[in-house]
This record gives sequence, structure tokens and C-alpha cells, in this order.
Amino acid sequence: MKLYSTKEMSLNPISFQEFKLEKEIQVLVEANLPLLFNLDLVKSELKIRNFRIDTLCFDRENKSFVIVEYKRDKNFSVIDQGYTYLSLMLNNKSDFILEYNENCDDNLKRNDIDWSQSRVIFVSPQFTEYQKNSINFKDVPFELWEIKRFQGGLIGFIQHKTSSEESISTISSGKDLDNIVDKVSSEIIVYNEDIHFSKTNNEVIEIYNEIKDRVLSFGSDITIVPRQKYIAFKRSDKNFWSAHFLKKELWTWINMKKGELEDTKNITRDVSQIGHYGVGDYELTIKKVEDIDYAIQLIFQAYKKQGL
Repeated sequence: MKLYSTKEMSLNPISFQEFKLEKEIQVLVEANLPLLFNLDLVKSELKIRNFRIDTLCFDRENKSFVIVEYKRDKNFSVIDQGYTYLSLMLNNKSDFILEYNENCDDNLKRNDIDWSQSRVIFVSPQFTEYQKNSINFKDVPFELWEIKRFQGGLIGFIQHKTSSEESISTISSGKDLDNIVDKVSSEIIVYNEDIHFSKTNNEVIEIYNEIKDRVLSFGSDITIVPRQKYIAFKRSDKNFWSAHFLKKELWTWINMKKGELEDTKNITRDVSQIGHYGVGDYELTIKKVEDIDYAIQLIFQAYKKQGL
């Protein structure tokens, strides 16, 4: 990544400023977890058995624990370390719950947590091609984020995403690691659109794909994140629209507070006081193609709001 400042149509390079210590990265990320990853800090430098976890976080949207690890060196295995930490978590669930209850304002019980959504985030100034390729599987519960620091206090974050449809279960890395991968994979699921499509019919899938294409045209800052119960559409890591698939219709939620949405046809339902899957106070059921145009108008309002 190259950055420039502009003055009267001239480009002036902005130079890199390297991080000298992993701790610099850790302090910066921990101070900004809600902004960067929409996560809450549970514990820094957590020791469990013979391991030390850099940062333990909690994802309130998905009710799951997230481990964040920071690296300056390039000589580590993402697969080995990632699956080891997830195995550590799944084998010591009570310890993780105890850390949360001792360090956070509210208390959790084991059944309050969706362990299937546990994941590891690696943050480093640079990943090797080997490390990036090692997570190029559709079901690996890891994220790689490169952090860059520039002069003038500028910080950049880049996520390396997988483009593969192959499963991690198709490779072998040695008996011990294979056993860990098998155990973790039996409990942790990396959800995708196909999993949700399997719950509905082709007409609903066509409706969803049409809405998705039009929503993505709102801007280049949208990411699609499949979760256990719904598919989330996010802007700046903030959920603005969620879709849940039923056999013959699409249930969706628009992330605006009660009273904020301009719904002239009054077709949304107020769910501010009742439990629901997605994020937001407005529920919108979409059953046919004719519903799409008006639905787009409503969704766009939430998209604009998340950009403010």
C-alpha cells in the first residue's frame, strides 16, 4: 500500500513508520476494539494452562469469544497457532466464562454463548504469502489483518480474505494437528450463503440475490458476513441489514431505532421490544419480487445512517 497527500494536483509520498514492538500494536488495537472489530475487551494477557493469549474479546452480536493475537515476526504458523488456541478455548470453556464474569459488567452462563462462532484474529504489519495461503479455505475460523502506520498518525488496516471453496478437512498436516482440527471443526462452523440457501427455495434465493446486487451498488464499503441465524450486511463494520431464510419467504431486519425509519407504506413490524435474530428495531418480510423496490428504499436509509 502506498499513500500520498495531495496539494495542487501534486502527489507527495507519505512514509511508513514501523512498529518496533508487538506491544505497540496490542495497545493501539485494544484501545479501539469496538471501532475496528465491533468487539468488547475481556482480558489482556490472559494465561490459560501453559498458554498466553494476547487479547480475549467478546462479540456481543454473535455471543461468542474472539481471540486476538499480534505478530511482528513472520516465522509462525497461522494454522498451528489458531487451531491450538481454539482447542484451548473449547476444552476450557468454564475458564473463559469466568474471565468474562470477573472483568465485565454483566455475567454469562455457558448456554449464553455460541461456541460455534468462536474465531481468532491475527494482526501483523505483514503476512507472508505462505501465511496468507494457509487460510485459503472456506471453513477456517481465522482472520488476517495487516496494520500499517504512516507519518502524520495515519493507520491502515487491510484484511486478507479467502477466495477458496475447498475445506480445511481435505488436507493433512500431521496426526496431532489433524486431531485438533477435527475436534475444533466439529464445534466451530464458518457459515456461508450456501448454508442459508439450503433452508429455502429457489424463488427466495432469487429475491435475496436481486436485493444483494442492488444493496452492493450503494457503495464499495459494504461487507457481507454470514452468521448462524442470518446474513449480515455491514458498513464500516456496522450491521445495517440482516436476512434470515425461511422456506417460502425472507425475514429481514433494518438497523434503525424505533421512530427513525420512514416507512410510508407501513409494512415493517416493530420488534424493539421482542427478541429477533438480526440487528435493528424494524422487521421486514419479503415474499415476492414486487416487494424489492420498496425494500431497497428502506434498506438504503439504514445504510446512510451507518455512514454518519
